[in-house]
Amino acid sequence: MKLATLKNGQRDGQLVIVNKALTHAVPVPDIAPTLQAALDNWATTEPKLQEVYAALNSNHELPGSLPFDCHQCMAPLPRSYQWADGSAYVNHVELVRRARGAEMPEHFWTDPLMYQGGSDQLLGPCDDVPIGSEDWGIDFESEITVITDDVPMGISPEGAEKHIRLLMLVNDVSLRNLIPAELGKGFGFFHSKPASAFSPVAVTPDELGTAWDGKKVHLPLITHYNKALFGKPNAGVDMTFDFPTLVAHAAKTRSLTAGTIIGSGTVSNVDRSAGSSCLAEKRMLEIIENGKPITPFMQFGDKIHIEMLSDAGKSIFGAIDQQIVEYTPPK
Repeated sequence: MKLATLKNGQRDGQLVIVNKALTHAVPVPDIAPTLQAALDNWATTEPKLQEVYAALNSNHELPGSLPFDCHQCMAPLPRSYQWADGSAYVNHVELVRRARGAEMPEHFWTDPLMYQGGSDQLLGPCDDVPIGSEDWGIDFESEITVITDDVPMGISPEGAEKHIRLLMLVNDVSLRNLIPAELGKGFGFFHSKPASAFSPVAVTPDELGTAWDGKKVHLPLITHYNKALFGKPNAGVDMTFDFPTLVAHAAKTRSLTAGTIIGSGTVSNVDRSAGSSCLAEKRMLEIIENGKPITPFMQFGDKIHIEMLSDAGKSIFGAIDQQIVEYTPPK
């Protein structure tokens, strides 16, 4: 099943069911007005949503249906009770530290890194990314996320797997030049992590078929930067911490509310031939090879396109397709 949120002038938008081909959608206000409302009562709403999804795939002229336009989409969850991003591809972390001559602690391979991002305003897939200055070191990060239902505190990874309800893609925007000073304070990210952007649709795990094994997504995550292929590493390869492990890690000392989003971190393979999922990794490889970075960070007007295709070449989540724009604050 594929679910999206359309802009309707309200903060949380309007939940729609989208057909498999991503061509048509139908609102379902009698089942749930928003995705959060559906997740709050998933045991009741999910079977009803699935019935409509099956009907829409059989007949896209279902009463109330309309053409599906990604440009009219908000993030599937325009705001979330919690957005926590892991760093599951530890080879990426090791590479970044090696490039600056820092050894990586051994426990990074056994204890996930995770930060709590801002979740009060999440960008839609085609929304511009407003940034105050090019000097902040603008970067994209192509990632996969899961959405959970209510997760009890202290749950095991085996138990956490049962609480994964939906998956999405995310562009976890980073301002690289602001990160060192923030981390130097010893209190984590804040200014360096502006609003993240999410794919047009969130999908139930069964939409991935055999590419989803309950823990990882075994497909390439494809990034085009200014219309040129930048990377297509396989998300199922070199993922040190799988999604159930990340969910359990997030729930170690607190319960998670339905609608919690957990991210994979930048998708990265040890085999660099498939390219990268962020500029920082490419720059680190250049430092290792040449002693200095060659690739600049993003500038105003730059565009980023993130998508995942099935083995049959069909878009699964729709595409994140955005442009970096200069933000002028109000006087």
